[in-house]
Amino acid sequence: MINNHHDPDRPLVRIGDLANASGLSTRALHHYEDIGLVAPATRTAAGHRLYGPESVERVYRINRLRRLGLSLDQIGRALDDPAWDLATFLTNHADALDTELDRIGTLRTLVGAVIADLDHRRDPTDDLLEVLTEMERSDRGLRRPISILVYADLPAAHEFLVEVFGLTPGDITTLEDGTTVHAEVYAGPLVIWLHPETADYRLASPANQPGSTSMMAVIVDDVDEHHRLVKAKGGDIVYPPTDQPYGYREYGARDLEGHLWSFMREDPTLAATP
Repeated sequence: MINNHHDPDRPLVRIGDLANASGLSTRALHHYEDIGLVAPATRTAAGHRLYGPESVERVYRINRLRRLGLSLDQIGRALDDPAWDLATFLTNHADALDTELDRIGTLRTLVGAVIADLDHRRDPTDDLLEVLTEMERSDRGLRRPISILVYADLPAAHEFLVEVFGLTPGDITTLEDGTTVHAEVYAGPLVIWLHPETADYRLASPANQPGSTSMMAVIVDDVDEHHRLVKAKGGDIVYPPTDQPYGYREYGARDLEGHLWSFMREDPTLAATP
């Protein structure tokens, strides 16, 4: 439940500043307000949104929960959990950061050992192999992946993915003539770009083709609950939640232009034995 009350002695944050700090777009914050996740504490005389400490805390929680792969419906229920405690949540966040720092520290020590080998004219091969092993384990040499799907109607696709599939809204880029040339949604930490059709690169939506040559798979917290929510909102279910022999429970649904989406969760107990 959103809290619109504001203590005049506590600071307020403008929507643009909150968007910049959180990595969200102002459109996403507007959407969060529309669906009851977070609302401004007050507005200026000109109607500009101003957010209080409670709202900033909720945005922090939303961002953390989004990175766990929860849908907006699931996040909404988690936000209103009476057992929520900011100190505990921050402690868990700090523990995760400490783990990451330990990993970076280990890699830094290994790199230092290779440098020392070179300085002392020793063979660095063994230490360098350890560096390679740690780099492979952490896989930090790669930047974040971006998935791209092609749509004929970007605004409609953006709205569908947010409202029906529960993805987090990102930016929409529209030219002065009203043409939408780019849109984004998020599935947990994964950003998905929505790309317009273009003959130059032979990019077409499945809506204008006999079929689709790609599909999108998204890990969710609860496959059956996500299926229930999508079905209740009129989603085109291709197959119901099914236990697969490769260790996942999943279901399939098509979006409004025919892209096939698979929503899944790993369950090692389902893996077939040789």
